[in-house]
Amino acid sequence: MCICVNCQYVDRCTTYYAVEEQHQQPHLTETPDFEATEPTINVNIRHQGEIIELEWDVVGCLSFKEEKGKWARLRPGELVPT
Repeated sequence: MCICVNCQYVDRCTTYYAVEEQHQQPHLTETPDFEATEPTINVNIRHQGEIIELEWDVVGCLSFKEEKGKWARLRPGELVPT
């Protein structure tokens, strides 16, 4: 799971913006202004027949500041990305 969903900076972070792009998800902001320090991203590759899926998850970041439920508060009623 992407640690970003519980990060204080999720709605401002350029790294999370890139993850949203990769997952073709709507952005929390169109103008991220926070640059994360040393994010670590795991990319999982899945083959389904001839289709290749990439799943990006931020698993570490020196800028991470925990704020549990931050993403869920920004998108009430939506499923939290896993």
